[in-house]
Amino acid sequence: MADLTDPQAVAWASYQRMRARLSGVLGRELAAATGLSEADFEVLVAVHERPDDTVRSLALRCGLEWEKSRLSHQLRRMEQRGLIIREACEEDSRGSAVRLTARGRELACEARKHYDAAVKRYVMDSLTPEQIAALAEISGILLDRIEVTHK
Repeated sequence: MADLTDPQAVAWASYQRMRARLSGVLGRELAAATGLSEADFEVLVAVHERPDDTVRSLALRCGLEWEKSRLSHQLRRMEQRGLIIREACEEDSRGSAVRLTARGRELACEARKHYDAAVKRYVMDSLTPEQIAALAEISGILLDRIEVTHK
């Protein structure tokens, strides 16, 4: 296995620190503003982006790239808090569909505003347009590499 060069190791360590700190800051601000966890937010936004605020559980799990048990536990907690409803799936009697409640829809919209404002404040306002373009390009290259490697 090849070792990282010094510049590579420095870049990777810096990226890891930034990723962890940014994730923590965004999560804390989201929770303080809305009472939602990052997992709550991910599920609410994913469902809210679907027609009729409804998605099959399998499609949600694949879209989030979560394990079945993680999604099941998360949905149970969100259902207990009145954010989502799980229903029988019309297309597949073995599956279920997840639908936002009115409260879930309201929180999804509120959380999206807070989250986007925080991303703008911490990331986008700190970068030049050229750096934002480079970030998008680098992210795309890495995602493509991961996709090819893990097909």
